[in-house]
Amino acid sequence: MNTLIHPTAIIHKNAQLHPTTEVGPYAVIGDQVKVGAQTIIGSHAVIEGPTEIGMNNYIFPSAVIGAAPQDLKYKNCSSRVEIGNGNTIREFVTINRATFANEVTKIGNNNLLMAYVHVAHNCLLEDNIIIANSVSLAGHVHIESRAVVGGALGIHQFVRIGRNAMLGGMSRIDRDAPPFMMIEGNPSRVRSLNLIGLKRSGLTVEDIRHLKKAFRLLYHSGLTLQQVLKQLKTFESNEYTKYLHQFLELSITGEKRRGLIPGKH
Repeated sequence: MNTLIHPTAIIHKNAQLHPTTEVGPYAVIGDQVKVGAQTIIGSHAVIEGPTEIGMNNYIFPSAVIGAAPQDLKYKNCSSRVEIGNGNTIREFVTINRATFANEVTKIGNNNLLMAYVHVAHNCLLEDNIIIANSVSLAGHVHIESRAVVGGALGIHQFVRIGRNAMLGGMSRIDRDAPPFMMIEGNPSRVRSLNLIGLKRSGLTVEDIRHLKKAFRLLYHSGLTLQQVLKQLKTFESNEYTKYLHQFLELSITGEKRRGLIPGKH
C-alpha cells in the first residue's frame, strides 16, 4: 500500500492518484478522479468525479469537491470539476460540478478559498484569488485574477468580479463588480480604486494615474455610462484602462449581462 495514503481512506479503483499524493484518514475519493503530484487531501475530505486536480494543492479536512450541482436542471450527467495547481482549499469548502454534460466548474492556480466557501455549478475562478470565510458563489459566477472577496457575502448567479477588485465583507453582490475597484455595502457600491491591491500587483505610477482619471470619469463626471465609454476609448494606449473599458462594455451588452454596481452617491 502507498504509505502516503492512510489505511482508513476509501479510494475508488479507477481513481488516478500521483504516487506523491497524500490522503488523510477517512477521506473518500471516487470514480473518475485524477489528482496530481504533491497534492495533500485532508481527513474526511470527499472528492467525487469526474474531477481533475493538479499539483501542489492542499485540500483541508471535510472539504467536498465534485458533488452534483444544486440545480434542478441537473440530470445525472457527466459534468466535471477542474482545479489547477497550488490552491489552498480550507475546511468545509464545497465545489460543485457543472449542470450539463461536457460543462465544467473551473478553478485556476494559486487561489485561497477559506473555510465554508461554496462554489456553485459552472463557476470560473481564475488565478491568485483570495475568498474569505463563508462566501457563497451562485452558479456561473466568474471571478477574475487577483480579486479579493471579503467574508460572509453572497454573489448572484452570472455575476463577474473584475480582476484586482476587492469586495468588502457582508456585501450583497448582485451586479458586475468592475476591475480595480473597492466595493462594499448592501446594496453594494463602488467606493474607490483598490490602490493597495494595484500597487501589490505591480502597476506603475503611470498606470494608476490613468485608472484614477478613468475612476473620476466614471463616478464623478455626471456623464452617462455610454458617454463615459466613448471617452474611455481615448485612454486605450494604457492596457489597464483599455481592459476596464472592455469589461464595462460587456457588462451592459453581453449575453449574460447583469449590469454594473454603481458608484456611491
